[in-house]
Amino acid sequence: MEVVIVPDAAAGGELIATAIADLLTRKPDALLGVATGSTPLPIYTALAAKVRSGAVDAARARICQLDEYVGLPAGHPESYRSVVLREVVEPLGLGESSFLGPDGNAADITAACEAYDQALADTGGVDLQLLGIGTDGHIGFNEPCSSLASRTRIKTLTEQTRIDNARFFDDDIDRVPHHVITQGIGTILDARHLVLLATGAGKAEAVAATVEGPVSALVPASALQLHRHATVVVDEAAAAHLKLADYFRATYAAKPHWQGL
Repeated sequence: MEVVIVPDAAAGGELIATAIADLLTRKPDALLGVATGSTPLPIYTALAAKVRSGAVDAARARICQLDEYVGLPAGHPESYRSVVLREVVEPLGLGESSFLGPDGNAADITAACEAYDQALADTGGVDLQLLGIGTDGHIGFNEPCSSLASRTRIKTLTEQTRIDNARFFDDDIDRVPHHVITQGIGTILDARHLVLLATGAGKAEAVAATVEGPVSALVPASALQLHRHATVVVDEAAAAHLKLADYFRATYAAKPHWQGL
């Protein structure tokens, strides 16, 4: 696992967007797994700017979802399909044909989960998966004590996660669905490169447990320690509890430029 400490969220977004641009240069039809929420927005803003400037050609890129609410209509503005189309697909100049996501309104949710897991495999797998982290250490919607071998499945959200997400529903927790489809931790670990971005003091404890604590289902993000190519990018506030922060700064400062992320 590589830990990169950046000054702020904008710097983290630029760094990760550059890594994605490099990937698309090497593999123009790369499958990019995207996360929702406020944390990854600087990544999408920086990447879209690179596309508009001609610094990178994303015309053949493919985009896939990490998770989806169960029961929200596909056209609902806070369905993750709508969010990804609005914040990622459209700004990159792509169409819906480049987009892959689970069906949160399927009559058979279990079958829909299995179908999405299979669809990801059939595409050749995710080349780079972006991740955020919850204050309790969850990734995707794999809440604490999720199996580290789990596959795409339906999950029930904790009260804390529903409270955290209420800001997207006019601060009305009663409008936040109770269930989601999420890639499982095992599914996430299948991606070739995992990139987690965490910003703000509220994520500092979860980041420390993920990076420096034991691998444990209690902190689902700690499973990144098992991955062959995992990168954790954090701002100074989110790095506040890292005991090895100085070591991480020194190793990244000495890293050859050609290695990238």
